[in-house]
Amino acid sequence: MTTSSSSSATHGRSPAGLDVSASFATTLDTPEHIRIAEELGFKRAWLYDTPQQSPDVWMTLALAAERTHRIGLGPGVLVPALRHPMVNASGAAALERLAPGRVAVAFGTGYTGRRAMGQQPVSWAYMTRYVTTFRGLLRGETVEWEGSSMRMLHTPEHPRGAPDTIPVYIAAIGPKGTAIAESLGEGVFIVGIDGVSEGAKKFENVIYNTAGSVLGDGEDLSSERLRTAAGPALAQLFHISYELGGEEAVTALPGGPEWLAVVLKTPEAERHLAVHHGHLLRLNEADTAAWNAGGHRLVGHTLTGTADEVLTRVKDLAAQGVTEITYQPAGDIRRELEAFAGAVGLRR
Repeated sequence: MTTSSSSSATHGRSPAGLDVSASFATTLDTPEHIRIAEELGFKRAWLYDTPQQSPDVWMTLALAAERTHRIGLGPGVLVPALRHPMVNASGAAALERLAPGRVAVAFGTGYTGRRAMGQQPVSWAYMTRYVTTFRGLLRGETVEWEGSSMRMLHTPEHPRGAPDTIPVYIAAIGPKGTAIAESLGEGVFIVGIDGVSEGAKKFENVIYNTAGSVLGDGEDLSSERLRTAAGPALAQLFHISYELGGEEAVTALPGGPEWLAVVLKTPEAERHLAVHHGHLLRLNEADTAAWNAGGHRLVGHTLTGTADEVLTRVKDLAAQGVTEITYQPAGDIRRELEAFAGAVGLRR
């Protein structure tokens, strides 16, 4: 496998021994937030592909490219079923033209991008076909998709850039996912809660996506600021528990019965809308009920703590094999980026 580099050896590097990037739940303010991340020394900016609640990820990345000069840019993660592979290949090629050498792409099966629309994630077989086709298009090859041959037909007036150099990462889940990631990409992109799986540790490039908040001096875990900053990350414990374990898994959590009581008010055919509303941006009605009923005590499952505690946990992730941590702020974005950069000793 190869290791990509979109900036100098020290840019975005923490004394904790890994690269430090930022992730964003995509909004129209995200290009400015990415400019701030570059100013603070973050290595890369990854944008979520959640069209049910966000502007188009490629459009937003293009706007960010025009505001920045050094920070890496990429969708993290693209959901194959949302677009034809030619559309994503064209988007990646165009972004590479706007930000040469700064582009990376990650793919996932669609936990939120699919479930928030009432659909199941795509199969690993579909993912394999899709990413293989996407990479073939970027190399300028003629590939087959849905029974027809196609190739990127860019002319000299509108060249593709150098898309064959764009690294691809796979959001791998379980043994089957990590096995496929070995053959498809340059590494794995993990949505992390409790560390790195044994299967992921074998990769040369391990990107760990997390969220939370650096506490202020003497700040209580039930503070209103923390509700806004770390609450959206904490809410994912309830969303994931419900999606993967059902009602019983949710009720076992502090605040779980209160969360479930709100969700069950929505008819089953539209319940996924109630679960995922505000995904990683803000607490929805059910999330707020859970937080108020004691769910805030689970905030330790996010990357939340004092500056020293956050640094200790980041160092532990590096020891587990993480090569790049990507941190998603919420609430006061500048404050959260500045606090996290300070906690991990990010070099500008």
